[in-house]
Amino acid sequence: MRVTVISPEHAVFDGEAEAVVAPAYDGEVGILPRHAPFLTLLGSGRLTVRTAGETKAFGVEGGFLQVVNDVVRVVAERADVE
Repeated sequence: MRVTVISPEHAVFDGEAEAVVAPAYDGEVGILPRHAPFLTLLGSGRLTVRTAGETKAFGVEGGFLQVVNDVVRVVAERADVE
């Protein structure tokens, strides 16, 4: 699945991934390939993106996460590489 993580300053991540775990507003959410369409508000915490060879971590705060057609878009008010 394609994953994009964007903050107001720049694109933090854009690539293929096997899994995403994000801090939703009301708890943690996990996304795998072929996930049903989904939209949630982000809370504060650690967003992880598992790619074929490694796991990347980002500190995020606010914004939203959207899943449509095997594409995950994370638009955060703050997103920093950990």
